[in-house]
Amino acid sequence: MPASRAVRHATPADTRAAVDALMATLVHPHKPAIEALRAAILAVDPSIAEGVKWNAPSFRTHEYFATFHLRAKQGIVLILHLGAKARALPADGLAIDDRDGLLRWLGPDRAQVTFADAADASRRTPSLQSLLRQWIACV
Repeated sequence: MPASRAVRHATPADTRAAVDALMATLVHPHKPAIEALRAAILAVDPSIAEGVKWNAPSFRTHEYFATFHLRAKQGIVLILHLGAKARALPADGLAIDDRDGLLRWLGPDRAQVTFADAADASRRTPSLQSLLRQWIACV
């Protein structure tokens, strides 16, 4: 791994331990579903690591690409993004096959996935994992 990548995510917040500590104190109506989705996201690819960004569990490969939105008023919300820096995008947007309609686009490089509750999250986890495989290829 190049030194720039090693240094980029070398803070105490960029660790599984930081997410474990956050989750240990988290009071949230959907905490069990968030934990299940956390495990499902990590299972997508062995290169995925986690950390705490914006006081929420976040996931990265060489850049952060997904962050839970813990203050959402309804359901369980995961924001998909392409890291902290703006980047050039293809003219026709990201090539993401969203055959199950999970994505609500918030911008050309950002989308939201919302699950109503734990049952909805469980039922749609395979679709989420398929989307995430495509998403991380764009990061």
